[in-house]
Amino acid sequence: MNPIPRMLAAALASACLAAGLARAGEPLGASIDGLLAHARANSSEFAAQRFEAEAAAERVIPAGALADPTLRTELRNVTNEGRDASPNLLPPRIGSTKYTVIQPVPFWGKRDLKREAAEAAAEEAQGRAAGNWADIAARIKIAYVQYYQVARTQRYAREVLELVDHLGAVARARYAGGLVPQQDAIRAEVETTAMKSELIALETARHHAMIRINALLARPSTAPLAEPERLRPLPAPARLDFAALEQQARARNPQLFAEEARIRAAEKTRELVYRNRFPDFALGVSPIQTRNRVGEWELMVEMNIPLQQESRRSQEREAEKNLEAARARRDSTANLALAELSEGLATLESARRIEMLTRTSLLPQAELTFEAALAGYETGKVDFATVLDAQRQIRRAKQELIRSQAEQQTRLAEIERIVGEDL
Repeated sequence: MNPIPRMLAAALASACLAAGLARAGEPLGASIDGLLAHARANSSEFAAQRFEAEAAAERVIPAGALADPTLRTELRNVTNEGRDASPNLLPPRIGSTKYTVIQPVPFWGKRDLKREAAEAAAEEAQGRAAGNWADIAARIKIAYVQYYQVARTQRYAREVLELVDHLGAVARARYAGGLVPQQDAIRAEVETTAMKSELIALETARHHAMIRINALLARPSTAPLAEPERLRPLPAPARLDFAALEQQARARNPQLFAEEARIRAAEKTRELVYRNRFPDFALGVSPIQTRNRVGEWELMVEMNIPLQQESRRSQEREAEKNLEAARARRDSTANLALAELSEGLATLESARRIEMLTRTSLLPQAELTFEAALAGYETGKVDFATVLDAQRQIRRAKQELIRSQAEQQTRLAEIERIVGEDL
């Protein structure tokens, strides 16, 4: 079995099972796996593509079948001319009746070409359906990453708000003791108000992220989603080799598979058009009834004469151009996919390095700076503005950390869409 039909069949076979496991194991929204399972089972967009692919597969057998035979009945001498009888339409009461059964028979090889072209068209439809699912899955993955990013940023913002409240308490206590000016307490209140305003904006962003996910899952826009718990683990760097992923994309990318199938269909159509230079036939057999018995039999062979050469040459040129267009479209799709693959790998690696730098260097340094500034403020060695600046450095570092993680997950989703499977 080709990889794309196998992938599509696997997605369909696992839909109900995966959806059941997701419902039984964790609430919807806690992880990306549950969202994908729900989408496979309920997405009307994916269902439409799947049904179209199944409909295309049903066209294969009719394409290679013989046309239905025809039955022709000829009533001869219904006026009974030359006989002592009145006109009649009943076969036993007229001169004779000729029954002809005619079976059209195309020239050798045409039925096979029609069937092979239909098979290629069915494979193209399967590739389109698999590509549609890959697009849906990538959009869901990216939407979940955005949902996770907002939720995690909210968590960081609440932690910062608690920290600012603590700083405000320290500033108010020192101000009450006459150790710092009133400006420090006011700055703490301003910072608290700013954090509360940011939390309101984050709540709106989270609401928008939930609406996008529900739309992709064919759920009501206000349907609740659970708190996102985790991101998918990233593949090992060895699996993100461009040369290996390029070969995988050429073999498994649904769009490339569909374009290759379109090329095969165009090739078979071109061969069929050239085969139309030869005549088609019709075979017939005719029993002739006289009174109540069949006394004669006739055999008939009929063929069309391909004389309209100008029209036929135009059809042949059309088939050639369609084939060239299919090949050009395949090359364009491959070039765009590989360019996106290269760009995605580079961006993912850049985000990975930023995350590592932030986690191992920037964030620890910001935390140490804040601890030193807070200790210095409590002893009167530094001013309150220095403490707030150190707190903002921690906040920016944590935001950069979650931003780089989200960027990696987004690029991974795009890479998986291109290579045709999860990594």
